[in-house]
Amino acid sequence: MDNPEPEYIATSAKVENDQVVLELADGSTHSFPVAYYPRLAGAGADALSEVSLRVGGRALRWETLDEDIWIADAILQRYPRQPASHVAEDPKPD
Repeated sequence: MDNPEPEYIATSAKVENDQVVLELADGSTHSFPVAYYPRLAGAGADALSEVSLRVGGRALRWETLDEDIWIADAILQRYPRQPASHVAEDPKPD
């Protein structure tokens, strides 16, 4: 029988020092770097501070950035995939 994923409920969320900081209903805290999410990584402090809780504390929302993050995804480190970096090829010998 499959074990259901635990339910993670945030009671507060804020951004400090380029980290999203969550307080959870069970009394624990969790944080992750804004750099893990492309829309957050390039945002200014004012836009980042506009985070709100949605779906009964199960999701984060930044309206001006059009970004939604499920709390469970952040806690379980299911971050979006970053585009592959491109490495310049070695120059060809003359």
